[in-house]
Amino acid sequence: MAFVEVGGLRIAYVREGSGPPIVFVHGFFGDHRVWRRQLDLADEYTFVAWDAPGCGTSSMAPDSFRMPDYADLLAAFISRIDLERPHLVGNSFGGTLAFQLASRHPEIARSVVGIDTYAGWSGSFTPAVVAERLKASMPDLELPPAEVAAKWIPGFVTPQASAMIKDELRSIIGDFKPEGMRTMIRALAEADLRDELEELQLPTLLIWGAQDVRSPLTVAHDLETRLQGTRLVVLENAGHLAQVEAADRLNAELRSFLRSVED
Repeated sequence: MAFVEVGGLRIAYVREGSGPPIVFVHGFFGDHRVWRRQLDLADEYTFVAWDAPGCGTSSMAPDSFRMPDYADLLAAFISRIDLERPHLVGNSFGGTLAFQLASRHPEIARSVVGIDTYAGWSGSFTPAVVAERLKASMPDLELPPAEVAAKWIPGFVTPQASAMIKDELRSIIGDFKPEGMRTMIRALAEADLRDELEELQLPTLLIWGAQDVRSPLTVAHDLETRLQGTRLVVLENAGHLAQVEAADRLNAELRSFLRSVED
């Protein structure tokens, strides 16, 4: 792990490889470890995966942080570690954050890949569904980590996911910080990027697990209509964490897309 001070916060990250940079941005109950299977890309690219504020070994974000604040911090982080025009790859919350950064700081990103993500909860669901998700999510933060893992893993991967994957996710979720997750959940719940996505002028790709129950394919198709010239890749037998459950297929799609952008 490496560490850097950004915006008064200590941000932890992993950096490997060389070549065009890719910044990987995780979602709820995660940290840089959910991207370990994408380290294969470090043979051709500079791989960077951060721990978002309030996750892993990074500092806690202020309670007032919302998606624009996370985006400004991520932009400052990218500048601080001297990455030039990185590709952004985000899963779930991380995909929304990547799109928010690309909208607020169009000079930074080279492209954006959203994996099982949203236009924010308020941008992808009705107010009633958003309220229901908040009501279901917030009390979980008071539970013991093992109970949180047992409740959330079925929404992250398919029932067919291997025992190794589930054990790995239990370990990662077991390290979550309730204060950090509370701020992230509120930020995603309030975010509505529909207008910003329609104005985005960057190469984009959407990758989805066909069996995603947290961000179903209806969300993917809505994003597809809003993003100019994007392409949607659906991976069978994968859920919300497609980068974990379908890593080889996802990595191949990433390579193909990134090479097309670089050419």
